Amino acid sequence: MAVTVTNQATPLGNKMVHDTSANGTAATNTTGAAGVLFFLQVDNTANAQISYFKMYDNASPTVGTTAPHFVFMVPANASRAYALPLGVAFSAAFSHCCVDTPGTAGTTNPSSAVVVTYVTT
Repeated sequence: MAVTVTNQATPLGNKMVHDTSANGTAATNTTGAAGVLFFLQVDNTANAQISYFKMYDNASPTVGTTAPHFVFMVPANASRAYALPLGVAFSAAFSHCCVDTPGTAGTTNPSSAVVVTYVTT
């Protein structure tokens, strides 16, 4: 998993998380703190099946057991962007994963890389 975090000088967010291979293994506490989510983009163009991007308000979630804060469905061969202009607060931490099964219990990796970017404070 290749996750990078870039500090941003913008009025909305100051951190950008970019994961070039989101999968069924949780990327935990990606920003190192609680904060507010303002933007999310999930690129599932490399997959011929639906992928489900899960975000956790938890520093160390267990994929398949810990209930995600959000689950975003991204169609096969598609990319989706979600703008949250008022932001959504995460009180503990930002963690994420991407699987090919919906709901809390899904743990199976997508067949190809899913690229994810999100902007937080």
